[in-house]
Amino acid sequence: MNDRQQKILSALIEEYTKTGLPVGSQCLVEGYFRDVSTATIRNDMGILEDEGYLYQPHISSGRIPTDKGYRYFVENMMKNKELSRQEQFHLQKEILQLRAKNVRMARTTAKLLASFSGNVGLSGIVEKEEFYECGLRRLLEEENDHDELCQLAEALDYIDEKIDTLLREMKNGETRIYIGDENPIQEISGYSMVISPYENEGGERGIVAVIGPKRMQYEKNTSLVEYVRNLLTKPTLLIVVLCSGSSFLIIS
Repeated sequence: MNDRQQKILSALIEEYTKTGLPVGSQCLVEGYFRDVSTATIRNDMGILEDEGYLYQPHISSGRIPTDKGYRYFVENMMKNKELSRQEQFHLQKEILQLRAKNVRMARTTAKLLASFSGNVGLSGIVEKEEFYECGLRRLLEEENDHDELCQLAEALDYIDEKIDTLLREMKNGETRIYIGDENPIQEISGYSMVISPYENEGGERGIVAVIGPKRMQYEKNTSLVEYVRNLLTKPTLLIVVLCSGSSFLIIS
C-alpha cells in the first residue's frame, strides 16, 4: 500500500466513522484530497478493494472498510489520542467518589465507559463473577441489524462463561483490539471490542472493555479503556478536585 492509498484508507475510515454511510471518491476529494482528481482516487479505491481493504456494498455506492482494512488502520496508522483534561478529570473525580463511598465499582465503571465512548461499556471482577454492561440501548437506536444486536445481548448475559477465553487471549495483560471475526466471543463477531485486564489494590482481577460497531473510534476508545484500567489498577496518586471554584490536591 503506497502513501496515498494509506491516506485514502485513513480518510475513508474517518468519514465512515462519522456518517455510517459508504464513502465515494467525490466525498474524499472534497474533504481530504482537493489536489487529486476523482479518477485517481477511484483507481486507488479500486486497488484497495481488490486487495481486501475496502468493500462496495452496491455497484452504485461508495465503499466501506473491511475487517482487514480496520486491522491495517489499527496496526499501522492509528495514533495515540489522549483523553482531554476535562475527560480525565471527570473520570478521576468519579472513581475517587466511588472509592470514598465504597460502592460497586464495576457497575458504575461500565456506565462511565458507555457514557464516554457512546458504545457498550463492560466492566467486572473475575473472582466474584460480577460483570456489568451498559449502553445497549444506544446501539439499538443506531444500528439496523437487530439479529446481531440480539446475539450481542445474549453474549453479554452469559459473559461470565466467556471470561476464561478472554483472559487466555490477554496473557501479557495488554490492551487488545478485536475486529469482527477476530473476536474470541463468536456471538459478537459483528462488532469490535477494545478490552484490557487489570488487578486492583486488593489483588482482584478484573476487565474493562468497550464494544461497538466496527466503525467505532478506535483511538479514543483505546485511550479510554487504558485510562480507566490505570485508575482501577493502582491508587490514584494525585487528583485535582474542583470545589467552589478552587483547586485542591488530594493525595491518596
